[in-house]
Amino acid sequence: MRNKIPKSLITTFLLLPTIDATPISAALLSPVRSLCKHRFHTTTRASDHQCRHPRTKLKPLEQIERTVEMETETKQPQPHCRGAQAVLNIQPTTLVSLAYHPLFGPHDDLILLELDEKLLPDVLQDRVTLRGQPDEDAVLCTQSKTYAVKFVGTSNSVLLIPPLDQSVSCGDTEDYDKKLIAPVFKVAPGVMELVEVAPRIDKLKTLLSEHPYPFDEVSVMEEPNEMGNSNRGLYSWEDLIEKVQASNEELRSGLHSLSAVEIGGYWRIVDDNYMDGILNMLLHNSVLNDWSLNALNESDVVIVLQSDGFPREIAHHCLRVYGSKVNEGVMRLDEKRVCVHFARRILRGRKMRMDNFMVEWTRKIPDGMQASFDMLEGEVLTEKLGIETWVYAFSVSSLPSAPTERFSMLFRERPKWEWKDLQPYIRDLSVPGLSSEGLLLKYTRRTQPTADAEPVFSAR
Repeated sequence: MRNKIPKSLITTFLLLPTIDATPISAALLSPVRSLCKHRFHTTTRASDHQCRHPRTKLKPLEQIERTVEMETETKQPQPHCRGAQAVLNIQPTTLVSLAYHPLFGPHDDLILLELDEKLLPDVLQDRVTLRGQPDEDAVLCTQSKTYAVKFVGTSNSVLLIPPLDQSVSCGDTEDYDKKLIAPVFKVAPGVMELVEVAPRIDKLKTLLSEHPYPFDEVSVMEEPNEMGNSNRGLYSWEDLIEKVQASNEELRSGLHSLSAVEIGGYWRIVDDNYMDGILNMLLHNSVLNDWSLNALNESDVVIVLQSDGFPREIAHHCLRVYGSKVNEGVMRLDEKRVCVHFARRILRGRKMRMDNFMVEWTRKIPDGMQASFDMLEGEVLTEKLGIETWVYAFSVSSLPSAPTERFSMLFRERPKWEWKDLQPYIRDLSVPGLSSEGLLLKYTRRTQPTADAEPVFSAR
């Protein structure tokens, strides 16, 4: 669910100390005209709302000074309304009368949003969206960052004063005088506050894993009319930004990290068996055609793979996943990516003795590439069973991105971790305002038997 934050008129309000902060459900924000507060806030015109109060004389409320010191106002002839202009740039010792606006009420569709300087231009220029499903806490996204939205209650009143609207009369002007008056439109119980958070990318992985692209699927690009209802479980870019709580840049980065590809307008993860098949076919063709793995002509590779029955999009995708660009139209296979792929295939679903694994791994990789166990950092774990060392798959890519869930899974796998083993599994964690050392302090307990011993980390 995405809600654009509309631009409207600028006015002002009085803000007093806050007392609590609570996450806001996206369901509550879906009908809300979200507002920005910086020294002012945006609001809707009073004329946008149907008047529910008869246009009688304004009920006097109170008077305020610059110090927000209030005193009761005695009834007097109706002055001319000045709206927010009455309190903008107010000078010390100036008295401003407050009165109920004719449309005064709860206005639950109006919520204040507190911003800092760096976010203000994005909001005013309509470059932010609210994202979240009805059962999720709402987030606000710019083009590159994600912010949690929390409601912060106030211990005192926050008064909303709309701009001057000539279409709404504030009372008789027969006894017009020059006294300033500010009609209060709403008394707000608090404001929305933004806290930068990591994008919630785990949901992206879940969505794309519903329907991986298999070897035998007809290309959506080639046969769009034969898909019928089979696009269930498929997600376009618009679907993803509707469902995933991340900024556009963070979402693109997440798609890249998952090696997703857009096929027929839908973003897909290609089935592991399919990727293994096309990579092996590429390596086979490189031998047949005497291609150098360090200088592959992209056009030639794609044409040959198409002749072997692979869709054009998947052929290009294979080169992007396992290769890197050398020059325009020229790619090279990345040694580490190719070697890691074959290590994953060998260890899938089983544990092996280290020496047996290394023999099979070396045999699987293409000629000219050199396998090194260091390549598998963050991909495998080892354990001692008697005098033998065994190795098994444990990939960081399979772990949740939220720190709490990540550390919980790590300590379920091992109750104690040495730093050299733990570091690859937390290196990618990103928590705004919290360093790697801060994460360790928050989620782990460090022990060090002796000064020269390696530190060991366990669950806090």
